[in-house]
Amino acid sequence: MSLAHSRSLFFMAFVAGALALGVSWYLEFAVGLRPCGLCLLQRLCLALFSAVCLIAAVHGPGRGGSILYWLTAVCCSLTGTVAAWRQVLLQTDPVPRLTSCSTSMGDLIATEPWSSVIQQLFNGAVGCAQITWTLFGLSLTEWSLLLFVAMVMLALHQLLRLVWRGHRRPLSGESSHRVLLGD
Repeated sequence: MSLAHSRSLFFMAFVAGALALGVSWYLEFAVGLRPCGLCLLQRLCLALFSAVCLIAAVHGPGRGGSILYWLTAVCCSLTGTVAAWRQVLLQTDPVPRLTSCSTSMGDLIATEPWSSVIQQLFNGAVGCAQITWTLFGLSLTEWSLLLFVAMVMLALHQLLRLVWRGHRRPLSGESSHRVLLGD
């Protein structure tokens, strides 16, 4: 994979993530939708994914660095996929067993240990199960899930491609062509 090719892919992934973040901020501040805890976790994962892709695009790493950047991008996008999937499950649950939000996210993070915060986020709250915005019949959370799945697929494809090419090409100076007995 050439340097220009990897830089352009990282930059395109950054642009996609930045556009999605821009849409989420527009829906929060211009339209007035309040994000729940799972929405904020998805936004954090999206911001981390975008930051990793921007740093990689600016850095222009070689094969080893690209593997590291794509692996980090896979981790960020998988975490966002899990959060979005959990919220979709909460929205489609016919029997809601959710609690009302008693404290703000900032107070929860300041007073509780991280494991408790994550557990409370994934247990969900009433705000997490409400569908307040749709486009073409899909909720905002379902669109978020589709975006994260696409990010996972892109990052995994590039990661596996780099590993496969590295496996086929020897690291030493030997030729990668098979030697025939008749040569």
